[in-house]
Amino acid sequence: MNDGPRSRPVLVYDGDCGICTRCVAFVEAHLTKDVDIIAFQHADLAALRLTAEECEAAVQWVQPDGRVSAAHLAVGDLLAASGLRWRPLAFLARTPPFSWVAGLAYRWIARNRHRLPGGTPACSMPAHLRPGAASSTAPRAGERP
Repeated sequence: MNDGPRSRPVLVYDGDCGICTRCVAFVEAHLTKDVDIIAFQHADLAALRLTAEECEAAVQWVQPDGRVSAAHLAVGDLLAASGLRWRPLAFLARTPPFSWVAGLAYRWIARNRHRLPGGTPACSMPAHLRPGAASSTAPRAGERP
């Protein structure tokens, strides 16, 4: 990713998390195609004005103008960008008091993702301690650059 202006939003997720990876597969199959999706382990975080700690904590949505949302608000922004049929869910994710419930649910899932179906033991470890943490920063097969 370069430092110049972007024309598309970017969804940044945890590529070591089984649940995150499954969610991204759903996004790629059913939601907007007008978004760049990249695992934070392979992203130019400085260009996106993100930190590894922010990306470990939650999914990030970076607008072309540089505005960032995280966690359930990032999911809401993704849904809003995905067309009319997803907008009611986007409204719920981004509007109080519904967003409070969405935030609680997001935090619970994030804290327990290693225990949920599709989760992996790596999900419970900080990124720098995960297997392969020192591996190449090249995109994985099938991953968008």
